[in-house]
This record gives sequence, C-alpha cells and structure tokens, in this order.
Amino acid sequence: MGTKDSPVDSDRERPSVALIAGPTASGKSDLAVRLALALRDQGREAVVINADSAQVYADLAVLSARPGEEEMQGVPHRLFGEWDGATACSAADWAQVARALVEEVHAGGAVPILVGGTGLYLRTLLDGIAPVPPIDPAVREAVRAMPVAEAHAALTREDPERADRLSPNDTTRVARALEVVRSTGQPLAAWQERREGGIGAAITLHPLLLLPDRAWLYERCDRRFSLMLERGALAEVEALLARGLDPALPVMRAIGVPELAAYLRGETSLTHAEAMGQQATRNYAKRQYTWFRGQSPADWPRIESVNVDLGGSFASLLQQ
Repeated sequence: MGTKDSPVDSDRERPSVALIAGPTASGKSDLAVRLALALRDQGREAVVINADSAQVYADLAVLSARPGEEEMQGVPHRLFGEWDGATACSAADWAQVARALVEEVHAGGAVPILVGGTGLYLRTLLDGIAPVPPIDPAVREAVRAMPVAEAHAALTREDPERADRLSPNDTTRVARALEVVRSTGQPLAAWQERREGGIGAAITLHPLLLLPDRAWLYERCDRRFSLMLERGALAEVEALLARGLDPALPVMRAIGVPELAAYLRGETSLTHAEAMGQQATRNYAKRQYTWFRGQSPADWPRIESVNVDLGGSFASLLQQ
C-alpha cells in the first residue's frame, strides 16, 4: 500500500490527502469530522470520503453505521450511500470513482479525508489495480463449479505460492487465483506486481491507523449493534428482503443482514439474532484489526488510545 511521503517529481508540490483507517467501531468517522473542523478553523475546507464497503450502499444506512446529518456537523461527506444494493461495488469500482473525487476536491482547494475500514479499497486507490485480462468464461465456469478443497488442491499444483498464502476454505480467493493462472498463464502475484492507476505517488499522504484495545472495541461493537436494532435495523433488512435481490450480492451479506433476515423468516428468536449479529461484528472487527496491523506500511502511525491527539497525529497536515 502507498507509503507516506513517497518520492516523486520534486518540481511540483503534491496535494495532501488525509487517511483514517481501522476496524469497525474504532471511532474513525468522529475523528474525520474533528479533523475537518480543525482544518476549517484554519480557513481550509475538507471533504470526508467514505472508504467502507458497507457504507457505500444506500440500503444500509443503519447497519453500516453511516454518519447522520448531526454527526457530520456540516462537513461534506461523499461516497456514502451512493450505490444501490442491486449493484455490487468492487474495490476497482470504488477506486475509480474515489480517484476522480480526490482530484475534484483538490481542484476546489479542499483536503480529501479518506475514512473507512476496507483495506482493499484503500490499497486499490493508493497502489492501483493489477491489470489482469478478462478471464475466459469457460475457465471461470469450470473453476467456480469446483468444490473449494479440489480448487485449493489444483492451486497448490499450479500456483503453490498463492495456495500457501490462502486458507483452504477461502472459496472466493482460491477460485480467483486459480482462474487467473489458468486463463492468463501467469500467477496472480505476477499481475499484482504491475499495478496501475494508483494515486499514492502523486499525493502527500497523512495516514493514521486506529487500533484500540480489543476488549474496548468488542464491547463497543456489541453496544452499537444493539443500538442499530433500536434505530430501525429490522425495518432496513425487511426492505432489503422485499426487493428479492440475489443473496450473493455484497449488500445481502453485509454484517447483520443474514442474522436479522433469519429472525424475519421465523428461523430464530430476536435475542439470538442480536447475539449472532454482535458476534459477526466482533469477528469482522478482528479480521480488520489483523489486516491493518499486518498489511499497512510500517511508517503509518498507529494509535492504540481511544483519545486521539489530533494536533499530534496530523501535525504535518495542520501546520501547512
């Protein structure tokens, strides 16, 4: 992923982009607004840009904990709820729109503040995307029809390095890696080394990772899911089910949707559905925590305290 202050052509000044990342419920949205207001106090405008794969969907205002008008405090927020749930928003889709939006914000003299917990979105925007050619439909059909154990065994033979890095039960990633090597004749890693379209080298990045105490984070996840129920999460899922969307779409697999859908179908109690939703949220937070701690550049500052010193964390940005 793009690193802070990467060397580029010294003849031009690189515009600033702030980035606040971390697991769900870690306080990213509130901190982004605080930073935007601090910049406003200096006479500089900022725009918060969503980098969360659930908050992009219009159908998930409650279950994605999308900031409301009061929480935004008059700060412009973009790419929140801008995709209809019937259309999947891939990392490439989001990055294409986000790239143009960052340019638009810079052109208006403001500072983009990227905020979210979807590491793949951020990595695609900063580092670019691997230029993998379209997959042969026949190859894709054959690979997707294979049981995951069989697909992983095949990947072990044809791309052992990738197979070693993937869980044998990771159906999606195993299939993707196998279809790429079979369709293109090159392993996925070879394509990823040729990433294109990233903005990392054209900007001055001011990143911050929020990695608070896990016990605190998990308790916050539980409380927030209960609050979502009070704020209309059931009605939100009921409306989604009424649309008859493909169950494989990301919006139908978002945290809380399958759990509450089971209750609405009469398959479980509300108490059990709530507990399952809380567990799914904690599991997701754990995966995000692990990803950001292990996959982010070493020079990205990491904050474990829940009380973030804004001036210290974004000193170089606020002192411009």
